[in-house]
Amino acid sequence: MTIDKKHDGSSFFLTVSGRVDTLTAPELDKAIKEGLGTSSALVIDFSDLDYISSAGLRVLLAAQKVMNRQGTMTIRNVKPAVMDVFEVTGFSSILTIE
Repeated sequence: MTIDKKHDGSSFFLTVSGRVDTLTAPELDKAIKEGLGTSSALVIDFSDLDYISSAGLRVLLAAQKVMNRQGTMTIRNVKPAVMDVFEVTGFSSILTIE
């Protein structure tokens, strides 16, 4: 998994590629937490994400809870295989997906 981070004013952008699984989810969690302190918008680009496990879903849920209090969280460019996971788990109704 690789993560590219970018701050633009009060927005924090992450581009995640590869796989988010039990081994890599802590790295995603750390990257998200690094940018949440001063951000009112979190945007995560999953255009190159091939797989997400339940560990990755937990990271997204925790980030969504934080952003519900301080701003917005949007997930963009989700591949069909990852979208299937979001739909089966009900995350598609919890997350803002573009």
